[in-house]
Amino acid sequence: MTTHFSQNAEETPEPRRAEVKGNIPGWLQGTLLRNGPGIFSVGVTTYNHWFDGMAIMKSFAFKDGEVTYRSRFLESDTYKANMAANRIVVSEMGTMAYPDPSKNFIVKAITFLNHTVPDFTDNGASNFIKYGKDYYATSETNYIRKIDPVTLETQDKVDYMKYLPVNLSSSHPHYDKEGNAYNIGTSIADRAKTKYILFKVPAVSETDKDKDAPALKKVEVLCTVPCRSLLTPSYYHSFGLTENYFIFIEQPLKLDILKMATAYMRGVNWASCLKFFPEDNTLIHLIDRKTGKVVDTKYYTGAMVVYHHVNAFEDDGHVIFDVIAYKNNNLYDVFYLNTMKEDAGSEDDSYSKPSYKRFVLPIHSDKGVAVGEDLVKLKYTTASAVKEKEGKLICQAEVVCEGFELPRMNYGFNGEKHRFVYGCSVEKCAVAREIAKLDTETKEMLYWSEENCLPSEPVFIPRPNGESEDDGVVLATVINSIPGKSSFILILDGRTFKEVARAHVNTTLNRDMHGFFIPQQN
Repeated sequence: MTTHFSQNAEETPEPRRAEVKGNIPGWLQGTLLRNGPGIFSVGVTTYNHWFDGMAIMKSFAFKDGEVTYRSRFLESDTYKANMAANRIVVSEMGTMAYPDPSKNFIVKAITFLNHTVPDFTDNGASNFIKYGKDYYATSETNYIRKIDPVTLETQDKVDYMKYLPVNLSSSHPHYDKEGNAYNIGTSIADRAKTKYILFKVPAVSETDKDKDAPALKKVEVLCTVPCRSLLTPSYYHSFGLTENYFIFIEQPLKLDILKMATAYMRGVNWASCLKFFPEDNTLIHLIDRKTGKVVDTKYYTGAMVVYHHVNAFEDDGHVIFDVIAYKNNNLYDVFYLNTMKEDAGSEDDSYSKPSYKRFVLPIHSDKGVAVGEDLVKLKYTTASAVKEKEGKLICQAEVVCEGFELPRMNYGFNGEKHRFVYGCSVEKCAVAREIAKLDTETKEMLYWSEENCLPSEPVFIPRPNGESEDDGVVLATVINSIPGKSSFILILDGRTFKEVARAHVNTTLNRDMHGFFIPQQN
């Protein structure tokens, strides 16, 4: 099964009608975009890590019970440079690119300088984001690539640095009901300070809707959070949001900037400069959205690594947030292509499975509360926040379940109390063989799996005017590992988690990362 990870994908730029089995609900009208790495070797050179592969974008357009599929490579500057040279010449996080040995000294010297002060890749192979009326392929660097969500054509290259000083940025922004986007980026050693910047990209106004300018031109900085260390900022992949607060986890998984500057010279990749410090604590920043200030209380918990926030909400003087947490950063190493198991989805001894954790942050003041007292007063969770001293709480999470990743929910409940979460079941290894629906109240799970099939991150689509939180469908792409058998997109009932339909695409699908659904009216 390794071929599904390291084998170069083939693009299908012209729309192709899928073969539907079952009945797709008539209300499901729109396009599911999915993004992930698709090219792993160029000429005689290969990437070391699955995350490094050059992006291939896929779209599944749903209309009147039919599905149309197409795919295209993201024609980034990285893609063009690599293809023109017929070798990998642009470095990625897990793969350092070195010049052709036959090149002269000047070329080698320029390559060295480019890596000392790195100009990061624009290979946006992680997700899609929407700023204003435009859609972008993104990873976590300062570059995003505008794309046409219908044809998947690659358009403008946009540099965050032209609009605000962030060298790195999350690929998981939040959106409110007005269409504003919220995101976070890291500003490294800008004016001798390293900080995290929370920013807002406003929805497009009526006066600007016909203009071509990027929505980032009107970006607003909402808050800056100083980094605990100037040259070792925390790595993060997502953050939390409620009606009144942002939640940012400054975890002890740190990027060593000085080591990054010398990585090329030392013959190591940039990922080797990312280190987990298990002896350190995790600082949870609670930021007031109205004032843009971090609240006075300091919330701490033990060392952990979080990639994905699930959701956050407020209840009776508490902020509750759910995350998928790991005990270490072994997950990244699992996806080095030379270590991935032949039988993807089989048990892996080096794998540390994640926990679905619920944290509770009391908002009210701890003045007058005795040291050692738990300030959490909610009855439906075992999470605690114990006073260690004035203004400092030690938080212990409730473990809702284990072996669950790539969480998705009804986004209409984002920032509000939710009950149901959909995700990949990763009990034995990082590659899922089944997807699941979690009831956070009863802790019950429903599963879907099929022999020889590898499902992707499931995406929940709510039924218009639905009667309940889970009234809708769940979409997941599924790779069939049997030669000659076509892969398909699966449609499950959001409530029963039973199959409603599947659409065979008559081509080989590659493993991907994240998806973004665009309703037809948009």
